[in-house]
Amino acid sequence: MVLLVIAMIVIGGATRLTNSGLSITEWMPIRGALPPLSEEAWIAEFEKYKQIPEFEAEHPGMDLNGFRFIYFWEWAHRQLGRIIGLAFAIPLLILTISRRIPGGRGLTFFSVLLLIGIQGAIGWWMVHSGLQDGMVAVSQYRLATHLGMAFIILGFLLWLFFESLREWRRETGRGEGWLPPIFLLLVYVQIIAGAFVAGTNSGKTYNSWPLMDGRFIPSGYWFQSPWWRNLFENTAAIQFNHRMLAYALLGLFVALAFTYRRNAMLLTPIIVLALLLCWQIGLGIWTLLAVAPLNLALLHQFSSVLVFISTMWLIYRWKRHGNKIPF
Repeated sequence: MVLLVIAMIVIGGATRLTNSGLSITEWMPIRGALPPLSEEAWIAEFEKYKQIPEFEAEHPGMDLNGFRFIYFWEWAHRQLGRIIGLAFAIPLLILTISRRIPGGRGLTFFSVLLLIGIQGAIGWWMVHSGLQDGMVAVSQYRLATHLGMAFIILGFLLWLFFESLREWRRETGRGEGWLPPIFLLLVYVQIIAGAFVAGTNSGKTYNSWPLMDGRFIPSGYWFQSPWWRNLFENTAAIQFNHRMLAYALLGLFVALAFTYRRNAMLLTPIIVLALLLCWQIGLGIWTLLAVAPLNLALLHQFSSVLVFISTMWLIYRWKRHGNKIPF
């Protein structure tokens, strides 16, 4: 399930970055499992796509073969969503009937199933926003909600996976300190900030580093009203905030690593996380300077998944062994 959700996040990123998310204009959870099977069916789907604003804005010269390409990404994304639901629900039903759910974890398992169902509804809610008059892409707010829910589901699955490796034994440890959970929260906020960068194409502007068009704070940072719209709709502010969160994450990680440097149980995840953070920040700069090409942007999103997984691993270790802080 963890691998399936990772694949879902990466394919979702490709769907967004190739402007494919609005190629299927209807919500058909059952009947939509099959792609068009005839030339007439393909033409009918293409005609539906031509009726939405995105076609004229993004793909006015597209032919049927081009439509097939973007249709594939959205269909694959939705199909994988169906597979994830079945891959979790069917074994869960069997294990429940046979009474083999680990003690005390039943509510957690069914909560994950509920979240997977909610995520499907959020996905259509997101797509529906891009089908409205005047919209040429999905709402960045709904895109961020969709991605945020994906990482919440991934977090639940990772925790269950870590517990299964310990044969579902109850944990008695209690992590001390506040740095690890704050670091996890900041990683999650940075992922959401990345969704706003993708949702507004902010990575294709201010393609210089370390300054933004010769300034530390870009001149267009604060021009929208009310002020809070700058954080979510102003490309200059969105990119600047994403940069600053990266620097904050690096600084917080240095403090965390120094605090727990002598805790042998946390040393391995700290080293792995250090390598991944340096890679992710360097990759982010490279992606920015290259004006966010598809391959680098996708790799950057996949690497954020690895950073999140490593952070969850650190948190799990910290919860069990984090009370051994040297002072």
